[in-house]
Amino acid sequence: MGRVLGAFLLPHPPILIGEIGGGEEDKAKSTLDGYILAVNHLAKLKPEAIIVITPHGPLFTDANSIYMEENLKGDFSKFGYPQLSYRYRNSIDLTYQIVKNSLRDGIPIAQMTKEMFESYNLESKLDHGVLLPLHFVDKFYHNFEIVPITYGLLSPKELYDFGNLINKAILQQKKDVVIIASGDLSHKLSNKGPYSYSKEGEEFDSLIVELIEGNRLEEILTIDLDFANKAGECGLRSLMILTGILSNYEVESKMISYEGPFGVGYGIAIFDILNEEKKDYTDLIQDSISKRVRDLRSSESDYVKLARMSLEHYLKSGTYMDLPEDISEEILNKKQPVFVSIKKNGRLRGCIGSLKSFEKNTAMEIIKYAVEAGIRDFRFTPVSLDEVDELTFSVDVLHESEPVEDMAGLDPINFGVIVKKGNRKGLLLPNIEGVDTVDEQLRIALNKAGIDDDEDYEIERFRVERYH
Repeated sequence: MGRVLGAFLLPHPPILIGEIGGGEEDKAKSTLDGYILAVNHLAKLKPEAIIVITPHGPLFTDANSIYMEENLKGDFSKFGYPQLSYRYRNSIDLTYQIVKNSLRDGIPIAQMTKEMFESYNLESKLDHGVLLPLHFVDKFYHNFEIVPITYGLLSPKELYDFGNLINKAILQQKKDVVIIASGDLSHKLSNKGPYSYSKEGEEFDSLIVELIEGNRLEEILTIDLDFANKAGECGLRSLMILTGILSNYEVESKMISYEGPFGVGYGIAIFDILNEEKKDYTDLIQDSISKRVRDLRSSESDYVKLARMSLEHYLKSGTYMDLPEDISEEILNKKQPVFVSIKKNGRLRGCIGSLKSFEKNTAMEIIKYAVEAGIRDFRFTPVSLDEVDELTFSVDVLHESEPVEDMAGLDPINFGVIVKKGNRKGLLLPNIEGVDTVDEQLRIALNKAGIDDDEDYEIERFRVERYH
């Protein structure tokens, strides 16, 4: 029978490697020192296999993914250093057991064979979320196999369940295993980082540090994914899977280091296994979701309430709802176009609207486009009735657009953008998570329209009133 020997939270900034950092790595001295301490601790455990949970491998919205090929390799060519290359052997028996358990328990998993990588036109090399931790492990320990897993954009419950079945797979096999949750914390700690500053960044990092230091890992499963998205992190889901694994043990967690020298939070933690101790956090997760839904429903605007009711009515009856008798005069008296956006687990689930108002009033626009966003956004499968309690809605009421003659007139936070060339047109709403620059906003809008950036195209901007 295999064993879980221990676990680690490790960040993955390539700048920590001297050849890549070129001296800048010295600004993250606490992280470097923490890494040495952590991998020395790992080496003393002498694992036969290391499971690495990464955000940056083949990422799917509806499934976790796992490498199926026996021989794995990767390098840092994306960061200008192809000579930093690595080869590892997949722990095939453990990999197959994880897949078997996933299929048995109904947890979606993408089996990344050579053919799968080709069919999705994805890079088959190991990503830096796997390579960076192993780069440091290699300095102190050798002769181990690996299991690289990329988390999917699934719910906390699904990630927790996946962690539990990974633990079962380890016990069903014969190898002693260490788990690495690879992930950086907030990327929005300052305007000097890769994204603009967000107060949620500091709040998120402080919360993660507090929970690890307080040995309250189960509360990681209750963190609001919308809040995490605003923080711009990439490690939460790795930690949720890890929490599922560790829920089977008495664990002592230690925060070794935390710092944010480049506007990105780097946390290193060690999780020591003390004894077997099975805990079930299913009710905790469900209670946190129920509370969040109650809080949202109690504070939602009339615009969002109407959108939610419209989609619920359609899913139950297959027909569009009539105007409610208690609808506010404000919505009835407006005649403006709208976009309705739907999210699930902090990720977009549907978004459709119009630049022009074709209905009698804004209320009818909302009723129509709430259904369209939930049922007819071709990027997603249609929303089902049992999902509704997990969905969050927002409604954007659009103001008339105006031409933009100068790029200085664009602002991705305060203005949406429209690009036009002949019959081709692309629109992007303002203040979207992850869209922080004019260049990024234009790139996405042009891509939607099928317009090349070197073509001669028109630009318009517009304001919105956003309701939650």
